[in-house]
This record gives sequence, structure tokens and C-alpha cells, in this order.
Amino acid sequence: MNRPTPASPATRSVQEQARDARQAASILHHTPDDARRAALRAMATAIGDRQEEILRANRQDLECLTDRPAAFRDRLTLTPPRIAGLVRALREIAELPDPVGRVVDSRRRPDGLEIRRIRVPIGVIAMIYESRPNVTVDAAGLCLRAGNAVILRGGAESLRSDQALLGAIHAGLAAAGLPRAAVTLLERRDYDAIRELVGLHGLVDLVIPRGGEPLIRFVAEHARVPVLRHEKGVTHLFIDRSADPEMAVRLALNAKTNRPSTCNALETLLVDREVADRILPPLVAALREAGVEVRGCPATRAHVPEVRPATEEDWSAEYLDLILAVRVVDGLEGALAHIRAYSTGLADGIVTQDRERAERFVREVDSAAVLVNASTRLVDGGEFGLGAEVGISTSRLHARGPMGVEDLTTTKWVVWGSGQVRA
Repeated sequence: MNRPTPASPATRSVQEQARDARQAASILHHTPDDARRAALRAMATAIGDRQEEILRANRQDLECLTDRPAAFRDRLTLTPPRIAGLVRALREIAELPDPVGRVVDSRRRPDGLEIRRIRVPIGVIAMIYESRPNVTVDAAGLCLRAGNAVILRGGAESLRSDQALLGAIHAGLAAAGLPRAAVTLLERRDYDAIRELVGLHGLVDLVIPRGGEPLIRFVAEHARVPVLRHEKGVTHLFIDRSADPEMAVRLALNAKTNRPSTCNALETLLVDREVADRILPPLVAALREAGVEVRGCPATRAHVPEVRPATEEDWSAEYLDLILAVRVVDGLEGALAHIRAYSTGLADGIVTQDRERAERFVREVDSAAVLVNASTRLVDGGEFGLGAEVGISTSRLHARGPMGVEDLTTTKWVVWGSGQVRA
């Protein structure tokens, strides 16, 4: 008789970590709101108190990187202002209304049944990401606020930073009397460990991958639990013929140059042919002065000859760098056609003073966030009043766009009766 092959120590380690998280989730499911708020505030205090230790660990991570691009290093880098932002985000999350137990639907049936649908925690969430130590804090804070346990898997390049941050997070949990297993780091950072983690149906309830296309594809191919994708962001800004020129330049500059390594940074600028001769020369001059390499279509280069020619690959590129593709289009119709062909559905915007065209753009652009006269860099959980985010979901089920506390809950039906039966 063939005996089943025993699980390897490595497999058992991932499973044991998930079981511990499941046990912590069962405690968090009925942990009072005040205790979760207290833990978040204590986590914020601990991160502030341990700033030098965290920065030292981050410098060690950065020193090990020798051949990574500037955008990668920027995502990995922590600074005093960025740590202050993490502390502020945790305090803001602590002040958000408690989503757990919130009634989202209530009705009374003719037979006297009282039926309610209420928000409850999802359970155990696996957060898989690369070179973003800020996600370690944001994900821990948001998951805890929603009553979930979270298993974090950052990249190998951010291990020291993540461990230093986790120490502060665990100090906050301990201060509030909550289990350490509510927030843990996956001990192994190889892809085999990810495969094991995302295959733990019954222990892990949701996987959120956030990173490059290879990582997201790997998770989606191997997961046996639901996955909420955070795809790449090929974002667009369309300058309409009625746009205010100064506003157009200001928005394009901010969307491209304010942390170009982020997924909501501008990658393609579309300009109405009717105003290209007036808009493009000063706009390209401002972009180049800010250090942006501009790549343009033939019509763009006709107005600004020094622009580098764009190729077909540029229209679908997520540069995450100071590079911008510019295309002249035939009005709103041309802009909509281009966005339908190349947008990844994360965020797209229009600059216009024409209300009717703005409303049509909003109707027809099917992205997670659509902006009118605003920078795409604003598509962020903090800017949307969510405190922080675990990512910007481009999925169409459960959650879409910046994911905050409410998106980390699900619902259940509660029925109060007085002896009713079905006829």
C-alpha cells in the first residue's frame, strides 16, 4: 500500500504560518473596535520611535542593490518624510469608522422576517509585493482595521526594511493585547513559497499581488484562492481643445514628475489636434526642463522636431520613469479610441472646460478611476480619504480602484425570525 508522501519542512512552515494566521483571524473577527484602534495607534508610535533603526535597515537593503533602475530604488527607499507619512496613515486609519458590523442593507418581509446584510472581515489575506516597504505598513494597518489577519510577502530586496517595520508593528499589537500572528512576514521569499501560500485553500481567503507583470502572472496561475489583481498602470491624460493651457501644463507635469515610479503616474499624453500647435511647444519645453524624455508621434514631432520618435511599443509602455509618450489625436473621438486600445484600466483623465465632452469621457472610459481636470497621481487611497490602500485593483469583481478598509471586508446575511417556515 502506497503511503502519502509527508509534507516537507518548508511546506509545513508555510502551512503552519497560515494556520497561526487563521487562529489570529478568528480572534480578530470579534475583537472590539477600541482594541483594533489602540493597536493601530501603538503601531504608529512604535514606528516613529524606531525611525533610526528602520532607516538603518533600509540603507542596508539599498546598499545591496547594484544594478536596479532608479524607479526600483525609489520604491524601496524610506526617508524621514516617508516614515512620517506611514505614521500619519496609521493614525488616519485608526480614526476611520469601523466597517465591521456595519449594516449595508436592511428589510422587513411581509411575514415579519427581519433581514440584514452586514460587513464582516474576510479572514486571512496574503499580500504579495515587491520593493515597497510602505506596503508592509499600509497593508498591516488596513487589514487589522477591517479585522483580518495578513501574511506579508515583500521582495527579497526589502527584507531588512520589512523586518524592522514588522518589529514596530508587533510592538503595537502587543501593546493592545492582540496576537502577533495577526501580521506576519512570509519567512521564505522564493517563488516556491509563494506557490505554496497561494495554494492554501481553506487557510488563506484572498491574495492581493502588487508588483511587476511576472509576479502577478505567477500568482494568478498558481492560486487556488481568489486573487485581486493590481495590474500595471498605462495611464492617459487627454488635453481637449477647450482645455485651459496653464492647467494642462500643470496637470501633465504633476502627473508625470511627482514620483514617476508609481503606477498612477502619467505614461501617455494625448493632445487634441485642434490645439496641438499652441499646446505642444510650451508643454514639451516644460517637460524637458523637468528632466522628462518625450517620445512623440509624427504629428507631435511636426510641432516639436526635437522630440524623439515614438514606436508602437511606447503606447503600451509603463515606463515608471521620467519618460512620456505624446500623441496628437483627432479630438475626443481619437482620444477615446486610443484609450480603448491601450489603457490598462487603472486611471485615465481629461483636461477640458467643456462639460458635455467631460461627461462623455467619464461615461465611455471604463477605467477604475476617471478624472476630470485633475492629476492621475491623485488616484491613491490616502488622497481619496481612505487613510491608505493595499493597492489599486484593476479587477472587476469585489473591489475596483484604490482599496481601503471597506474593500477588505465581505458581507453576511443575518435573519431574525419568530418561527417562520417556508410554505
